[in-house]
Amino acid sequence: MSEMFFSARPINEADLPALLEIYASTRAEELALVPDWTEAQKRTFVTQQFMAQHQYYQELYKGADLQIIETEQQQAIGRLYVHWQYSPTEVRIMDIAILPPYRGQGLGSKLLEAVLRQGADLSKSVTIHVEYNNPALHLYERLGFKKIGEFNTVYHLYEWKPDPTS
Repeated sequence: MSEMFFSARPINEADLPALLEIYASTRAEELALVPDWTEAQKRTFVTQQFMAQHQYYQELYKGADLQIIETEQQQAIGRLYVHWQYSPTEVRIMDIAILPPYRGQGLGSKLLEAVLRQGADLSKSVTIHVEYNNPALHLYERLGFKKIGEFNTVYHLYEWKPDPTS
């Protein structure tokens, strides 16, 4: 496998269709369990959910770093939303999502490791809410995140703390 090159840049309104596709990819397995819905109904539902989440992030996390991840050819392949000033002691990863063809190639690890390095430079812990059945949970644990709480019985709150000796 060759090395994947990618870049990150702030999102803009023109990115909404690509961001919708990235979001929809995170809901595909869940929606496959709803056999009575047509593809059009599923698409309508996902679009409504995406727009609600997008608006929520824009309003609740003012000042957050909302980035789209792209290949060298400027093809959108993921998103990384981080609020560096979530609190005086905490960086919050609001969302990380990568399109299925690009998963399992180390991209998520590289993105998360960059966030953790910056968190360490800021002397802040890094937190993220993770669904209890998210396959990426093993990645978070491998990177040193520890479960510190639950939210709505669906999400677990995970925290990574910088090494105080480094």
